[in-house]
Amino acid sequence: MSALSLGLIAALCWGLHDFSVRFLKDQVPLMGSLMVVLAVGLLYEAGGIALAGAGFLLPGGASFYAVAAGLCYLIAGLALYAAFRRGPVALVAPLIASYPILSVLFALWQGAEVPLWQWLAVLIIVAGVGFAAGGETEHETGHGEESTNAGGGGTAVALSLIAAAGFASTFALGQTAALVDPAAANLLTRLTALTLLLVLMLLTHQSFWPGLKPLPVLIVMGLLDGVALQSVLAAGSLPRAEFASVASSVFGMLTVVLAWAFLRETMRLQQWLGCVAAFAGIAVLAY
Repeated sequence: MSALSLGLIAALCWGLHDFSVRFLKDQVPLMGSLMVVLAVGLLYEAGGIALAGAGFLLPGGASFYAVAAGLCYLIAGLALYAAFRRGPVALVAPLIASYPILSVLFALWQGAEVPLWQWLAVLIIVAGVGFAAGGETEHETGHGEESTNAGGGGTAVALSLIAAAGFASTFALGQTAALVDPAAANLLTRLTALTLLLVLMLLTHQSFWPGLKPLPVLIVMGLLDGVALQSVLAAGSLPRAEFASVASSVFGMLTVVLAWAFLRETMRLQQWLGCVAAFAGIAVLAY
């Protein structure tokens, strides 16, 4: 399986993950929900490793990259949630969707050759996702809740860029760790993110219990998130590993399409054109 295919699997899972957010009530605590999602993903990965009879531990050098990836993943997730609470989707979503550009820059820094036509394809994908996800006004399309303040432009921009950098760093660091053992790298990445989140929740006196009613949805979201991150990190040992990160960025666009198909939410012409552009860019990379 190619890195691009793994990225599309991740995009589908994260798209379904974000679509599932629509079924959560606004009163569900943010950090408590994120804790459940991370914990379920951790159990999924640990169960898979146990069934396969593989090892749980990474060598020292790879462990460093996985721990750093976990830190970046948590920062990215919290920044994303906060950005959608402080700014409109039309502003936040396109900025967060720009993380593939950073992923390609990381690949260049590591010595990969990226021809001009691939750069153009990446930019087309980023622009397409931005148009598709950013055109939505009634609901958010990221891993968070509805925006409650459309006027926090400056803060929302900063948080969105932090989220984009966090996701790109997560994938670059995690894929480096995955060169040794993809499953163990994903496990340690999630364990780090969950541990740091629990510490943060203790320090800020956040609620750990999201409630019984949202648990089924959160469990599904955790499984989807586990498969998605596993797919992107598993691409680390494949040629053009950065393509997994690029392809995964279309998750926001898929969320919009799912909402249109199943919730009868309106899609504007701008959003349809964005979908076409994003898939055209992916087709170019697959060529």
